[in-house]
Amino acid sequence: MKNWKAGLAAFKALRSLASVSVCHSKVTWSLLLGGSIGTATAFHFRGQQVFAATKSDFKSSTWMTDPITDIVTLEENSSSMRTKMETMIMRIQGEICKALEDIDGDKKFLVDRWQRKEGGGGISCVLQDGSVFEKAGVNISVVHGNLPPGAVQQMRAERGKVLEGTSLPFFATGISAVIHPKNPNVPTIHFNYRYFEVTDETGKTQWWFGGGTDLTPSYLDKQDVVHFHKTLKTACDKHNKDYYPRFKKWCDDYFTIKHRGEKRGVGGIFFDDLDKGTQADNFKFVTSCAEAVLPSYIPIVKKHKNDGYSYDDRQWQLLRRGRYVEFNLIYDRGTKFGLMTPGARFESILMSLPLHAKWEYCHSPKAGSKEDELLNVLKNPQDWV
Repeated sequence: MKNWKAGLAAFKALRSLASVSVCHSKVTWSLLLGGSIGTATAFHFRGQQVFAATKSDFKSSTWMTDPITDIVTLEENSSSMRTKMETMIMRIQGEICKALEDIDGDKKFLVDRWQRKEGGGGISCVLQDGSVFEKAGVNISVVHGNLPPGAVQQMRAERGKVLEGTSLPFFATGISAVIHPKNPNVPTIHFNYRYFEVTDETGKTQWWFGGGTDLTPSYLDKQDVVHFHKTLKTACDKHNKDYYPRFKKWCDDYFTIKHRGEKRGVGGIFFDDLDKGTQADNFKFVTSCAEAVLPSYIPIVKKHKNDGYSYDDRQWQLLRRGRYVEFNLIYDRGTKFGLMTPGARFESILMSLPLHAKWEYCHSPKAGSKEDELLNVLKNPQDWV
């Protein structure tokens, strides 16, 4: 106990000297401070950051930087859902960034830890102009405060309407990623998993989970799409056999570019307002979905990252990226929620947009072409498994 307290005191002293939030690389040095078995504390120095984690409680070796919530607070509240979600998304963020860096082999993620004066903050990890990934962003946020009525309406599919016209105390944490590859034969992937708490006017706390994973190819490879959907179905089926068909349809309906009469991509799963059953069971389901991202996507990247492509293939990819931008800026509730939240950090919210996109007036692919094949699927969603 004495050694543990000494280590904790050293950590607090080091944090008082550390700079707050800088963009930095992942150079890491470690110092182990002695304690009794099972309570050793590791201090990691990332650039100007000082990062402490009790190894017995948190698998911190995968984290990209300090958690948003102080590590001592996390340890003291280890059983709360807020802590469980934050440590889970920290782990998933690190695992995905490491996997993408290994594949790209050229660039590393810029790690930007930011704070929000209204409460909380986030960690934005962005890789740009790599050899495989044109732009990949993996963000987490842990924010709290009070929401204006406009943001409340964007929080969830149904309850936002019930809470309309009120300003409410809230807590929200989640992970969101969009990966735009260079090669037109490698699809874009998006995923987001989140947890909300809102205290209504009666003082009652309402909680729910939401999220999903979806695939947006420029060219259709049916084997890839089947693999992607099968992986997500397996993750869903472990918890509820009704989840995949229900959330697959929800995904198709949600990711619709209404003014184009097209879906954004070939779907996946999407859900919101998940509050039936226990918090623990819903958390396990969301964790399974987050852990399914890499096995659903990485085999597709490896399969196509070295495929040849033409100038015309690239131009079609840029047009599809333009459609991606249209959906995110016009329809996506998550983007609207972020923009309406006090203290919104626009760099992180707009991270989902591609590095390059293109719009052509009244563009239409040639009938029977592979571009036309994709467009037919986007206008007529299919069952893939």
